[in-house]
Amino acid sequence: MKNKIPEKARLLEKLRKNGFKVPDFIYVSADKFINEDFSLLDLFLDKHRESYKVIARSAHPLESEYNGGTFDSIETYADIGGIKYARNRMIKIAETSKQLSIQRQQKFNNAPEIDINEMGIVAMPFVNGSSVMAKMIFNNWEFGYGRNRTHKVQSEPFITKVPHDQRLLKLSEDIQKALGFKCEIEYIISAEGEIYVVQAKDISNIDTLEEKESESFIKLDGIRRMRKRRNYRERPVYVMDNKAFYINIISQCEDFVQEGKEPKPDINDVISSIKAYEKELESFALRHQRFAVLGFSIQDSSELYQIATHYLEESPELQKILSKALHNNLYKIDIFLAEADTLIAKDKFRINLCSHDAYGIDTVRNPLWSAYWSVDRHDEVIKEFLRLGFKTGDTIGIDIDAEGRPIIYRH
Repeated sequence: MKNKIPEKARLLEKLRKNGFKVPDFIYVSADKFINEDFSLLDLFLDKHRESYKVIARSAHPLESEYNGGTFDSIETYADIGGIKYARNRMIKIAETSKQLSIQRQQKFNNAPEIDINEMGIVAMPFVNGSSVMAKMIFNNWEFGYGRNRTHKVQSEPFITKVPHDQRLLKLSEDIQKALGFKCEIEYIISAEGEIYVVQAKDISNIDTLEEKESESFIKLDGIRRMRKRRNYRERPVYVMDNKAFYINIISQCEDFVQEGKEPKPDINDVISSIKAYEKELESFALRHQRFAVLGFSIQDSSELYQIATHYLEESPELQKILSKALHNNLYKIDIFLAEADTLIAKDKFRINLCSHDAYGIDTVRNPLWSAYWSVDRHDEVIKEFLRLGFKTGDTIGIDIDAEGRPIIYRH
């Protein structure tokens, strides 16, 4: 991989040579970081000191084999230390919070094994503005708009076939023609209305085909989704009940404070319960390429969480171990939830969408859905799910009726 120029850097250079408005950039390979060879990077940063800030974009030689957004872009200071920090953080994120996503893509998408230490970066001056992603779907161009961080009042991401500026359509056609294949293009629209091309991705080999129906169902109150072309989907479901999980942990902790309890429990038994839950989440995610999470209780057990983390306060050393394990458990739950493409929960919860999650090419076939019920109906809806016997491992169907309300079936 040492001499392979990543797609991100290679296509940006081609666009720059073809006269497109690409921000000044430099590709720095992993070898340059290993050998501390920053002479060219220093010259580049010297030209942009006045910016104070640059954006370092991930540029691994095998990155194009993975879904967009798998590896991170990080805003950082316009100096060598800032760039080194950004690369180290990209590597750390890939080894921790993105590790499950990487493993799933290797298993389900045949993505290649990857040495994350071969991570290079593409550095460019930070352009303050809104993100727009463009691509051709079924011979029609579509444009996905992200949040505009220059506006105090922000809208949710959305997709349209009519861009706010007709230049985007002509520019996208010209870029695709220049590259010679179907591509997904990322733009930044500056506060002054300047359109900068910051990334292009070859999507010519990505399949964008589609996906039935059943019996026992429960009607919810609404659904949020980026694409409205399909009104039905099936998914294996994981039923998440963190309220029950915390009650179980508290129950085990009670054995520590009961006088004369024999045999005396071991803190490792409690920690093992927490680890078993995390293993169950990871195992489910690695068995199912696409799955739904049915949230009986996700993060609304804050009181129980506080009780559990502080239950052993009279034994400070044990309480410290338990508190650390439960805090790390929250992190593992978030990582698992980030891999689900369908969330079914009360209205309080929603998937936090970044540009790639909302309208990247990898979501065309399987866009994110978030079906919900009203908060004031929570107990009633959970009772109905339990009555119908919904459990982890079931296959569920979501059908959207004429009023736009989701109906949940259990197969």
